[in-house]
Amino acid sequence: MSAPCALLAWALLALLGLGLGRPGEDTPSPFCPIVPRREWMAPASKCAKKLKLPVRYVVVSHTAGSPCNCPASCLEQVQNVHNYHTGALNWCDVGYNFLIGEDGLVYEGRGWDTKGDHTGPTWNPISIGISFMGNYMERSPPARALRAAQSLLAWGVAQGKLSPTYEVKGHRDVQRTLSPGNQLYEIIQTWPRYHE
Repeated sequence: MSAPCALLAWALLALLGLGLGRPGEDTPSPFCPIVPRREWMAPASKCAKKLKLPVRYVVVSHTAGSPCNCPASCLEQVQNVHNYHTGALNWCDVGYNFLIGEDGLVYEGRGWDTKGDHTGPTWNPISIGISFMGNYMERSPPARALRAAQSLLAWGVAQGKLSPTYEVKGHRDVQRTLSPGNQLYEIIQTWPRYHE
């Protein structure tokens, strides 16, 4: 991460009250650094369908677009995904429940309670969709992004949003797609909650 991006990341975390210790420290966080919708300037959601909680499944995808490695570029990227989903696809909001940035932050999409538009009519009502921002066919997400995703899942269980026996699936396990990309797919297959 470049010095300006690192400084901006720590400034954003301080603003959100999510101080992670000292810059450069590479230890897992006991909490999940979620950037709320208001912080990435999301318009009010027009979605009304709720999920039945706790949710049993998590579907992991990638956006297959540009990666982002600092809060400034991730804010821009999550806005781009939102604009595509609401403009070109005419969805009620960004399709994912959460988006993971290479900056190690989680960006709130529809959140825990609202049904997403990420995996089709069978899986959307029974799963949380988390998407890593970037294309992971040829490369892996950085460790901080993977830790952020795992922290999000632990947070979801602790908050009663995810079932303690939840299962992780790759997007390609439940739909005909290359998502979440070959490299990310190999990684999530090693996660203890992964089930094909």
